[in-house]
Amino acid sequence: MFNELFSKAAMFASYLYNKSLPESAYPKALKRWFKKITGYELNLEDPKTFDEKIQWLKLYDKDPRRTTLSDKYTVREWVKKTIGEKYLIPLLGAWDSFDEIDFDRLPSRFVLKANHASGWNLIVTDKAKLDIKSARRKFNRWMNTDFAFIEGFELQYHNIKRKIVAEKFIENGGNNLFDYKFYCFNGKPEFIEYIGDRLTGQPRVMFLSTDWTPEIFTDGIYPEFDEVPPKPECLDELVKLAEKLCKGFPFVRVDLYVLDDGSIKFGEMTFTLGSGKHSTWNPPEYATIIGDMIPLPLENYYK
Repeated sequence: MFNELFSKAAMFASYLYNKSLPESAYPKALKRWFKKITGYELNLEDPKTFDEKIQWLKLYDKDPRRTTLSDKYTVREWVKKTIGEKYLIPLLGAWDSFDEIDFDRLPSRFVLKANHASGWNLIVTDKAKLDIKSARRKFNRWMNTDFAFIEGFELQYHNIKRKIVAEKFIENGGNNLFDYKFYCFNGKPEFIEYIGDRLTGQPRVMFLSTDWTPEIFTDGIYPEFDEVPPKPECLDELVKLAEKLCKGFPFVRVDLYVLDDGSIKFGEMTFTLGSGKHSTWNPPEYATIIGDMIPLPLENYYK
């Protein structure tokens, strides 16, 4: 208990410190954080690995679309214009504060999200069992926190106008969810991270090419499938959608879902995957092989 409280206090102190820094101090602070997390020195001057290039992009990619598309509310309009409204998970509401939410108007199952962060979500599978007081405390804390300074300067989140959004709860049969994460480099989808069994609490993964051939690498986060998962009938459409959404970015991960009725739903756009501490690529040389796919510098992206 003491260790947990100490850890939380240390994280909060680090957050306040990072938030207080002038922008000129970000590189030095980022290097210090990266060394603490990964155990090796961050080379911002000549980045080579996937993680190093993500750190570089955090500081120096000033494309304003990164903020718009990291915002779980404003990204919806962009997706609507780019690929069509039918690919959006239905929106149930959006509010500036938790106390504005009228839970009587929400269905039994839904997902609440803080729009200005990654992973700050509350999955509600039975509204009757929702602890409103606990949820309020959680969202009040989130809404008063600048996610950009939580872990390694994910600056695309800094200028997001904070909201709480509610979306329809989606799932596949058998308490499953089929998640297709397209890793896109230089405006092109290069490979897919397929995740299944996510809602069961025991997710499994496989990395595949865009024609559904298994890759020889993994990221070491989730256990792998024993066999190649069934190829989705809509794979060509998934690839085309990801290609439209990733156009013009040196790196972005585009997440899409395929539901049991065959419909495709947009998940999110992720620019700083795992805050750039994805140092578990296996075999290890793929940290550099995949890093080589990210083109730097970025002059050509803003013409």
